Amino acid sequence: MGRLFRWLMALVETWVMLLLIAMTLLVTVAVFYRYVLGASLIWYDEFASYLLVWLTFYGAVMAAYHRRHIAFETLVERLRPAARRGADLAAEVCVLLFQGILLYYGWVLARAIRADTAVSLEWVRMSWIYSVLPISGALMLLISLVDLATLLTGGARSGKPQALDATE
Repeated sequence: MGRLFRWLMALVETWVMLLLIAMTLLVTVAVFYRYVLGASLIWYDEFASYLLVWLTFYGAVMAAYHRRHIAFETLVERLRPAARRGADLAAEVCVLLFQGILLYYGWVLARAIRADTAVSLEWVRMSWIYSVLPISGALMLLISLVDLATLLTGGARSGKPQALDATE
């Protein structure tokens, strides 16, 4: 199970990299069209916005997996081990609740707009765009369930939350 989970996270990380590359290429092409050719791509802004949203949500999945989301580690590290474990459990339950809400209402929204299309790209269904909500919610829920199971069994988590530092 652990190997499958790591493979899934590697797949998501690859997807995030592809999204970033696609967004970079799209912006480069749009700048080329506007300033070199003197023309404009009518679908660029809308599509770039969708890529940014997808990049944000799937990037949040990677941040959750690598435990890079904002945390109060300074406060929690000062607690005694039992209190620290309780704080970790409480935080994980709160995160699970949020991710469950994201998954459920993301699914509801994606189903509600399944017939709608994008404005400038009429062949793109808005449910495809909004699918990022339930998918990222489900992936982060899976990550939190693994972390919660690890906490409940007394195992070591994937590492303490790490602040980004200038050397990385």
